[in-house]
Amino acid sequence: MINTGMEAPPIHAIVAGKPFLDLPKDLFIPPDALEVLLDSFSGPLDLLLYLIRQHNIDILDIPMTLITEQYMHYINFLESHRLELAADYLVMAALLAEIKSRMLLPAQEKTEEGIEEDPRMELVRRLQAYEEIKHASLLLDYLPRMERDVFLVKIQASNIALQKMHQDVALSSLVDVMQRLLLRQQNTIHHQISREVMSVRERMTSVLQALKHDKLIEFTQLIKPCEGRPGLIVTMLAILELARLSLVIITQTSAFAAFHVQANDDE
Repeated sequence: MINTGMEAPPIHAIVAGKPFLDLPKDLFIPPDALEVLLDSFSGPLDLLLYLIRQHNIDILDIPMTLITEQYMHYINFLESHRLELAADYLVMAALLAEIKSRMLLPAQEKTEEGIEEDPRMELVRRLQAYEEIKHASLLLDYLPRMERDVFLVKIQASNIALQKMHQDVALSSLVDVMQRLLLRQQNTIHHQISREVMSVRERMTSVLQALKHDKLIEFTQLIKPCEGRPGLIVTMLAILELARLSLVIITQTSAFAAFHVQANDDE
């Protein structure tokens, strides 16, 4: 191997198998392109919850001075590196400063039971609700997810020949099955029931026409046996409707005796 005394130029990148020895002149590399943030938070409540858990603080008794100082250190870091992300955190910083100032003043607001309201309680309730939602989201993330934990398997079965399996049936069995079907078919009788429409108004007219010839008619004489039960019901409804209109009078001599219908001459 011949050593020429010249070092090979550094390879910056390999794209499509070809080495890049020179960087483009118009290449812009942001100053913080290689910066790595180990702790990332999804919002102000996430940061507060992280600080509370890191210092083993009881969430119902938050030391506002310590938490506010730790929170402001992170705010200062965001302002110097990620100013566009610091807006929401600044709102929470103002809320922490307000709570801290209210704790220095004498308590004035009281609840309905006469107990002084702790200025931290509203923040505590928000942190507890956020912690429950965050815990639920982690449980959901642990569930198997399609295209992340579970993947569909597709197999091309074009080369597999489908086989139709036919059962071995004897000819005598087919004859027995056919005989049973014919016997069952004999027991099936198809018939169509036609509904006869009866009008109460028409029956009322026919009852009044009958009362013109006979002033007193027994109820059984108004029934037509060929009409069956529907005719009986329609006739009864017609007589009751005529009695309601005071066009007929219904009389019965004793209990369970036949009743008679007569025209009301007063009408």
